Amino acid sequence: MIINADDFGLTAGVNRAIGELHASHALTSTTLMARAKATEEAIQQALATPTLGVGCHVVLVDGEPKLSPTRDLPHLADPLQGQFRRKLGSFLLWLHGLKRDGSSATIRAAEIEAEAYAQISSLAARGLRLTHIDTHKHTHMFPAVLRPVLRAARRAGIHVVRNPFEPAWSVRATPGAPWLRRFEVNTLRRLEKNFKKIVAEEGFVTTDGAVGVLATGTLNAATVRALLRALPRQGVFELVSHPGYNDADLRQAHTRLLASRELERAALNELVHATGHELVSFAALGAR
Repeated sequence: MIINADDFGLTAGVNRAIGELHASHALTSTTLMARAKATEEAIQQALATPTLGVGCHVVLVDGEPKLSPTRDLPHLADPLQGQFRRKLGSFLLWLHGLKRDGSSATIRAAEIEAEAYAQISSLAARGLRLTHIDTHKHTHMFPAVLRPVLRAARRAGIHVVRNPFEPAWSVRATPGAPWLRRFEVNTLRRLEKNFKKIVAEEGFVTTDGAVGVLATGTLNAATVRALLRALPRQGVFELVSHPGYNDADLRQAHTRLLASRELERAALNELVHATGHELVSFAALGAR
């Protein structure tokens, strides 16, 4: 099992939580945002902690690009605001050639690949040996995003990617999730077959699934225990988490995950007592 924390670099409080959890052996991996408020601190923390697996958390929505939105990303980012679209829904409309006003607009694969490569290579240039990639809000589950992101990662020497789809057994073992999110997770699983096909075609490896996606925002100790009890003895699965400290910086970060980050931080400590499951990072997949 891989225990991964997203949003490394978002705030100092998120960085602190990730460092503490890894030190207590409750976290094996994290993915780092290339352009966030505490990215520089996260890079220094990662360089000083070689036992922590670090990947790139590619941001294509709800963030700031590394490349110029006016010159390099006229469709992917808003040239006037200099940022990506805040909402996933708006991003998907542009991705598939339709703006909210009904006019036509399409985000080009070349822009996605260029921006993803800029983010990945900026971290690699700092001396980080990146273990894998994933994306903010799991945008790479959509084929139009997946291929260019994988090609960017391959250019940077990375061949491991998150499987963002939650297995049915994990969904059944997750109590307390809102019905709408449960519906979304189950519906989006229809994309998994094509995801695995593209991953294989592009020469990448991935896990057998992501655990805890449904529980994002509600992942507590009881849910972690339920997921551990249901975890199969065979296969490699990733527990996706978003731990942190709910401080002033986090409240300014435009994230819906505020109080839940404290909840997840406490819940992950349950993994210190996990028995019968080998805890690894994505580096184990890359070594295959």
